[in-house]
Amino acid sequence: MKLKKQVTVCGAAIFCVAVFSLYLMLDRVQHDPTRHQNGGNFPRSQISVLQNRIEQLEQLLEENHEIISHIKDSVLELTANAEGPPAMLPYYTVNGSWVVPPEPRPSFFSISPQDCQFALGAGLQFTWQMLTVSEELPFDNVDGGVWRQGFDISYDPHDWDAEDLQVFVVPHSHNDPGWIKTFDKYYTEQTQHILNSMVSKLQEDPRRRFLWAEVSFFAKWWDNINVQKRAAVRRLVGNGQLEIATGGWVMPDEANSHYFALIDQLIEGHQWLERNLGKSRPRHGGLPPGLGPQCYGRGRGGSFLGRSHHVDSDSSTDIFCHMMPFYSYDIPHTCGPDPKICCQFDFKRLPGGRINCPWKVPPRAITEANVAERAALLLDQYRKKSRLFRSNVLLVPLGDDFRYDKPQEWDAQFFNYQRLFDFFNSRPNLHVQAQFGTLSDYFDALYKRTGVEPGARPPGFPVLSGDFFSYADREDHYWTGYYTSRPFYKSLDRVLEAHLRGAEVLYSLAAAHARRSGLAGRYPLSDFTLLTEARRTLGLFQHHDAITGTAKEAVVVDYGVRLLRSLVNLKQVIIHAAHYLVLGDKETYHFDPEAPFLQVDDTRLSHDALPERTVIQLDSSPRFVVLFNPLEQERFSMVSLLVNSPRVRVLSEESQPLAVQISAHWSSATEAVPDVYQVSVPVRLPALGLGVLQLQLGLDGHRTLPSSVRIYLHGRQLSISRHEAFPLRVIDSGTSDFALSNRYMQVWFSGLTGLLKSIRRVDEEHEQQVDMQVLVYGTRTSKDKSGAYLFLPDGEAKLYVPKEPPVLRVTEGPFFSEVVAYYEHIHQAVRLYNLPGVEGLSLDISSLVDIRDYVNKELALRIHTDIGSQGIFFTDLNGFQVQPRRYLKKLPLQANFYPMPVMAYIQDAQKRLTLHTAQALGVSSLKDGQLEVILDRRLMQDDNRGLGQGLKDNKRTCNRFRLLLERRTVGSEVQDSHSTSYPSLLSHLTSMYLNAPALALPVARTQLPGPGLRSFHPLASSLPCDFHLLNLRTLQAEEDTLPSAETALILHRKGFDCGLEAKNLGFSCTTSQGKVALGSLFHGLDVVFLQPTSLTLLYPLASPSNSTDVYLEPMEIATFRLRLG
Repeated sequence: MKLKKQVTVCGAAIFCVAVFSLYLMLDRVQHDPTRHQNGGNFPRSQISVLQNRIEQLEQLLEENHEIISHIKDSVLELTANAEGPPAMLPYYTVNGSWVVPPEPRPSFFSISPQDCQFALGAGLQFTWQMLTVSEELPFDNVDGGVWRQGFDISYDPHDWDAEDLQVFVVPHSHNDPGWIKTFDKYYTEQTQHILNSMVSKLQEDPRRRFLWAEVSFFAKWWDNINVQKRAAVRRLVGNGQLEIATGGWVMPDEANSHYFALIDQLIEGHQWLERNLGKSRPRHGGLPPGLGPQCYGRGRGGSFLGRSHHVDSDSSTDIFCHMMPFYSYDIPHTCGPDPKICCQFDFKRLPGGRINCPWKVPPRAITEANVAERAALLLDQYRKKSRLFRSNVLLVPLGDDFRYDKPQEWDAQFFNYQRLFDFFNSRPNLHVQAQFGTLSDYFDALYKRTGVEPGARPPGFPVLSGDFFSYADREDHYWTGYYTSRPFYKSLDRVLEAHLRGAEVLYSLAAAHARRSGLAGRYPLSDFTLLTEARRTLGLFQHHDAITGTAKEAVVVDYGVRLLRSLVNLKQVIIHAAHYLVLGDKETYHFDPEAPFLQVDDTRLSHDALPERTVIQLDSSPRFVVLFNPLEQERFSMVSLLVNSPRVRVLSEESQPLAVQISAHWSSATEAVPDVYQVSVPVRLPALGLGVLQLQLGLDGHRTLPSSVRIYLHGRQLSISRHEAFPLRVIDSGTSDFALSNRYMQVWFSGLTGLLKSIRRVDEEHEQQVDMQVLVYGTRTSKDKSGAYLFLPDGEAKLYVPKEPPVLRVTEGPFFSEVVAYYEHIHQAVRLYNLPGVEGLSLDISSLVDIRDYVNKELALRIHTDIGSQGIFFTDLNGFQVQPRRYLKKLPLQANFYPMPVMAYIQDAQKRLTLHTAQALGVSSLKDGQLEVILDRRLMQDDNRGLGQGLKDNKRTCNRFRLLLERRTVGSEVQDSHSTSYPSLLSHLTSMYLNAPALALPVARTQLPGPGLRSFHPLASSLPCDFHLLNLRTLQAEEDTLPSAETALILHRKGFDCGLEAKNLGFSCTTSQGKVALGSLFHGLDVVFLQPTSLTLLYPLASPSNSTDVYLEPMEIATFRLRLG
């Protein structure tokens, strides 16, 4: 009774504080001195200010109402449980549904009003927004003459009388780390020869320049050259003859890659360059061949971009970009608008060589006799190209894929161009100065001409907001197919990414704790080499012909083998770190690689196989399981384990029995795996920490709760597995719709198809239509057909028609219920968790797809709703931000598809429906209220983009999603006019739950029972809800392969939309106006060194400070050099 009174008093006190705060806000508005200016006459600007303040006050009232509601719910929960048992058991109601009582501990969640202002702001200040540009362009595809996709360019020869045209010709060689050949084969046969010749040929003439990008190849070559050649390379970099552009491990794809992997490969490349080339750091970025490039990043001097289509708040993150205007980045399309002329200045194509000019006019070697004529022809192209830019400084790339692999090409290009340059530069009347250059040479000259310091925004240049998706290189040939191509490996990429981040965090924490305890000598710090290999494997796969699914089949196998090897290694890093950290007495720690203390959660038999979960063998001795939560917030989740007996008891770390749901483990629609059962238990896990469960053989009738199963056969004659432990009912021919429900919603399914039909929230009367359909696209019958890159459908999608009706299996239980519809080409599962918080607020969807018998077809999933989206939908860019899209009827169907690495949503004034994804896929909204995602593609032919193969190596692929329906709060408006949009906090956390699942690591049977195991709480408290710990990455020591005591702490503060309902979400975190006290963040460790740096740690942003309090702006990613002790 005493506790009840204390809780009531505490709740009342909080209530009073909230009301008093509201009073103060009202008082401040009433006494605003600006109201009394002009003698009480309100000018229009003052009325506008007053309206804004009233709107803000209404929003504050609504938010305070939400806070008070939270307080009320929390007090009621505390009161209800203050005198009851520590955990009430689920119970079955008379209407046939399970009820899970509220947790003993409440979850109070509130958002500071200040944290809501970011998404409500006016957005970025820009000249052009790509969405608007796309709406206004006619896309009429007129014949532009020699520049087929452009227009005739004219100029006056006197245009340069006042200021010479300054031309920088940039020799480069684009080296794909895998495409037609594997990474290693490319290196052996071509890349090493390019780099070897580079060293000798650049030293022959100090006027020569060369641009390189792929550090993955450069690092492999560096390991195989001698000390003298390394010294020569350092000299070439130091004097500016050799420049590394961007400096990433690869030149990544811009559509499918997740921002964790993009940043990680950039860090890996930059750290390698700093260790081996010293202070010669990358200043500029180049993205010439990336599929659908964007400008992004901070702290670089400039970028140049290629492969874009139909191009006609705070500026601190703006990048000065050069846009390549023509069809391709090869030499015929870079000197000017006429490829027939430009090809004549590609001197690798001189007569007698292996390649020639398709326009039938070959290059001619430059001699004294022809230099004047050839120079005039080339200068005409330079001048025409320069008219497309706002300065008289011109960038002309000179290269192509794997160019300069033979000494003869180096000589042909450099000797002939130098003769042309000498001619230009010796004739002042031409008003042109030409030379070999790098990106630094070009941007430095551009900044100088525009009269600003490098890095500043030059006057008169427009600001462009948005991206360049979707891209077509000609006609209606849109490169939107590769958003989905080879989805098996897109999924494996994200599995590896999640394991890498988890392994990085656990390894860094284990190493820090081991050093603090004086046990570093007993911990396997050598696991750092496995981390390094995995970083480079993940980085390699971000290459724009890897994660895109656009490489040869043999190359895909090579990528797959690398991914699997790194995944296996990362699981070892995780179990080694978890073993050390979960021990209550670290002195008992003993590392034995031959007898690991923990088992892995699952295994894969090959690189193209789906994972098989570990089965825990129960016997007379108790079995222990260590659970790892990779999230920076405490999570309440369902953990499912496979065991060999339905008679199982699960106990907490404190040996308290827990309620569990026991189910059969199915191998098909009607066949259960013998002697394998699934036990599902809700657990609360510490942020970035480890929990412990104990499993015992035995039956607890009150807590071991069986699932019930219904199977709808639809007239099919199939054998069915039965088990006395699980109630099972067979329905031969029922087609009535049915529903599953939890504390938040009731979900209706079609009794005929087994697919989702509608969702009704428990606090609403009306259902929300969410009708799910499976569709099939064909390809054109004409010459041009869909392939690995292109999506060229034969019209609108057709409804998938199975040969036989589906078998449906409906499972219901206290903690989860699910419907699985078994079709020939897809097994569609929808699971509803009966848990409070994030898990219970969305639908867990998985699609097991197998289209290996298809011929030129693509399988799609469409969700049709009655949301009035008005042709607008939203997709994410690399999982970092969300971009608005508009369905454009003037464009072909395939042009309206976009990449979806993390999420897509549609919305109206009342609702938002978000499809979260665990793998990158292509998505669109072809009609109001629809979302449509391509699940897999099987195509029998090449699409003439260089690959030379179709897509015929399909795998059984499991695509995973979360579907979240949210309601807008009263008074909040949809900000469709903004150039960006933001997910809610619930949406952000839902995505994290999907992409970073908890890992279950059984203690090996050979180990002694685990009374010494203790849950591991690395953080003193969860990070704020809008903060994401992107990585805690141990840095390499001066000596290769060894870790240092320093880590890179990378934090991301997310932008979020407060206009979506945030009541009873079950969070155990709040927001903090962007402030984090790092000094007290890590439990049991001290922050002994902290220094803010640039994103990839190349540049310190401030001196090390004694203060460990940091502040991040919304959407900011901040990196810190950190030492824990």
